[in-house]
Amino acid sequence: MREKATMSRAYFEKLYASNPDPWNFACSAYEKEKYRKTLAALPRSRYAAALEIGCSIGVLTRDLAARCDRLLALDAAATPLEQARRRCAGFTHVRFEQRTVPGQWPAGTFDLILLSEVLYYFRLDDLHRLASEASESLAQRGDCVLVHWTGETNYPLSGDEAVDAFIWAMRETMILARGDRYPNFRLDVLRRR
Repeated sequence: MREKATMSRAYFEKLYASNPDPWNFACSAYEKEKYRKTLAALPRSRYAAALEIGCSIGVLTRDLAARCDRLLALDAAATPLEQARRRCAGFTHVRFEQRTVPGQWPAGTFDLILLSEVLYYFRLDDLHRLASEASESLAQRGDCVLVHWTGETNYPLSGDEAVDAFIWAMRETMILARGDRYPNFRLDVLRRR
């Protein structure tokens, strides 16, 4: 049975308290392949200012850092951010913050916003607020990259429902530049009109 409410900070804190890598980000072949495809799908070789929503323990953050002049990585839970900071300690241009979006959206303009494996945690109304905040902070010709599991979930939305709703909410300001489907996930790239 699916959750009805947006997943809370407490949910993620409890999850990481019981397992420091609950989705096996550091070792999974699936995750490594997904990260490789995500980085390959980025439309530019370099970004001035990037925002990663839901960075978890920082595995993808570390690889993304090599493509950015500045990278702000957010997570709702404090526990995974400790691991992420250690994993990315050599990157002085990467900043980590504990924030719960959409309510605590950071100030600033970004030419890349990455939302990987996070949209299905939101109720539809929160997802629409998140899309609005992302749209407002995306630079001209900026890219918004979405990467999501397409299997069954017990979260408020499935991966397909969440991504399709996010794309629909962004339709006035963004175009779908790329939409790839793989056996277990989808990768969508939106670009500002």
